[in-house]
Amino acid sequence: MNIGILGGTFDPIHIGHLVMAEEARIKLRLDEMLFIPAGQPWLKQDNDITPASYRVEMVRRAIATNPYFKLCTIEVEHAGPSYAVDTLRVLHEQSGRGVDLFFIIGRDALADLPLWKEPNELIQLCHLVLAPRSSSRDLKTLEAAMPGLLDKVIQLDAPVIEVSSSLVRQRVASGLSIRYLVTAEVEDYIVEQKLYSITER
Repeated sequence: MNIGILGGTFDPIHIGHLVMAEEARIKLRLDEMLFIPAGQPWLKQDNDITPASYRVEMVRRAIATNPYFKLCTIEVEHAGPSYAVDTLRVLHEQSGRGVDLFFIIGRDALADLPLWKEPNELIQLCHLVLAPRSSSRDLKTLEAAMPGLLDKVIQLDAPVIEVSSSLVRQRVASGLSIRYLVTAEVEDYIVEQKLYSITER
């Protein structure tokens, strides 16, 4: 069984996340795709992040119509900072033998991989799926820092969707439309909960 993993703050989840996940599912023949909202992202501990309950609900609504997409709250339920290597270990324990994990990561995040917790252990626990982004990084430089990395990287050929969570937040705060940047269900929830508006800051 092949399981895809897309982790992130999802503040909020947007169409770029969904397109990337579906492309990975189809092209890598994944049996299911897990969306894992971060609890306390260790790289963003100093950032103002929307409470996990709202971010989880936005993910739930965004993926509800795709039977292959599953919500996994393992990191939200974990106390303290979230680390990918710990999440992968738990998923391996829960999944048992015969399961391959495909961890989707952006180029920018991949460039920071040597700074992650136990990065060499992480790349042994999964296949790294490199999501296409506009900016490119020198993978050979990373290979020098983490020998064997290139053997674990799968480069995903997928459309580049120039949408970011920060863009969505900025547009909401400015009173601009976010239609088609997020799903209708997520847009309705943002309006309903008054998320990202200037008045809530």
